[in-house]
Amino acid sequence: MEGLKMGLQVENMNKSYNGKFLFNNFQIEFFEGTITCILGPSGCGKTTLLNIIGKIIPSDSGNLLGFDDKEFSYIFQDPRLLPWKTVRGNIEFVLSRDLSAGKRKAQAEQLIRLVELEGFAGYYPLQLSGGMRQRVSIARAFASPSDIILMDEPLTGLDIALKQNLIQWFSQIWKSDRRTVIFVTHDVDEALLLGNEIVVLSKAPAQIIVRENISEPVGNRNLEESHLKKMKQVLQNALGRSA
Repeated sequence: MEGLKMGLQVENMNKSYNGKFLFNNFQIEFFEGTITCILGPSGCGKTTLLNIIGKIIPSDSGNLLGFDDKEFSYIFQDPRLLPWKTVRGNIEFVLSRDLSAGKRKAQAEQLIRLVELEGFAGYYPLQLSGGMRQRVSIARAFASPSDIILMDEPLTGLDIALKQNLIQWFSQIWKSDRRTVIFVTHDVDEALLLGNEIVVLSKAPAQIIVRENISEPVGNRNLEESHLKKMKQVLQNALGRSA
């Protein structure tokens, strides 16, 4: 993508479980400051790839180039909020300890406004709906002083209207704080609405079979536009071949 730095690379990565390769000499590069969406059939290693990049699990061999000095935050399918802390408390918990108490509160309040949870700052997770908890999770990921946000199917199981709203809230924050985002999903529409780049992986051992980019700004897309309809067909065909 023109003018952007492709400085993050997974090089010659191998990972196997019980003698079966999920990745065999796998390579992928990411543009910094963009959202890359990763699609692929169940069991192809999408979550494993995120966990290796985030240094949660090791690869068997290979190199991660450009990731060494990066900090990560996460958005999972389960929001994983601290149940004993309020909405504000969950967000403040990950803010830099170098900030004064006043600045921490101000930053938390700003993020709460961006995900439209004004009036709920003092609520605890159990008092919130599932969609509201996921909004807190989004705000918390941006509150963390991270370079890269890893997203593992955070919109799975949500109804269409809520999913679209969460994408809009995420887009709004990202536009003002353009972190590198790697977003694993099984939903083509999610990828089309949120991704600057979309990668389709084959079944294991995973290889890239399609890579598309979208120049239209995140948050301003209509899936009924002809170019997105054509891209959706390309992606669905690739997923069909990869199954």
